[in-house]
Amino acid sequence: MVWPFLKGDIVSTPDAKEHWEQHYGERDRVWSGRVNVRLAEVVPGLPIGRALDLGCGEGADSVWLADRGWHVVAVDISDTALQRARSAAEARGVLDRIDFQQHDLSETFPDGEFDLVSAHFFHSTLPLDRTRVFVRAAEALKPGGTLLIVDHSEPPPGDSKLDHHRHMFLSPEEVVAALSLPEAEWEPPQTKVVEREVTWPDREPFIWHDNVIVLRRRSSA
Repeated sequence: MVWPFLKGDIVSTPDAKEHWEQHYGERDRVWSGRVNVRLAEVVPGLPIGRALDLGCGEGADSVWLADRGWHVVAVDISDTALQRARSAAEARGVLDRIDFQQHDLSETFPDGEFDLVSAHFFHSTLPLDRTRVFVRAAEALKPGGTLLIVDHSEPPPGDSKLDHHRHMFLSPEEVVAALSLPEAEWEPPQTKVVEREVTWPDREPFIWHDNVIVLRRRSSA
């Protein structure tokens, strides 16, 4: 079974694209098709503008944003994921507001500046310099822009086979500290750890803890 937190895996290895094609090819739909709840909480307080969805998967967040007037650049490494995302956008009537781009974010990054960058569950069990990607995302924000990072603060409870990957699961403070953002250019970070009940096939429901990190670039003087 491929754990759901692997949604964000974008790795600089020769078989990265093949890995994700296989992942999405296993089922007709991998994700729920619903917007991530933390995005839905944060976005209503922001002015509508240009957004970047890192690791867009099958497009639920990008479609949700576009449906609310945002112009979105939606990025993933998988052709299959991007095709499904385009279909979802077309069905919702927002295809003209989403620019789907294929990137291995370890190697390339979308051009331009953004009012919002969203990165949900950007974890990997394969080599990935998350900090480098997040710093590049921060650099791409316009003055006044928001970087939203949501990730797991721990592995799935009870999964000892993932113990050797525990170093990937950081506290919100550790994630922020690793970015080394200049204090003069950024408002104090908003961080918290939230819990939610998760239901997966073939196991009892469990509580999982997620980091929520909101970073806002100061507006120009």
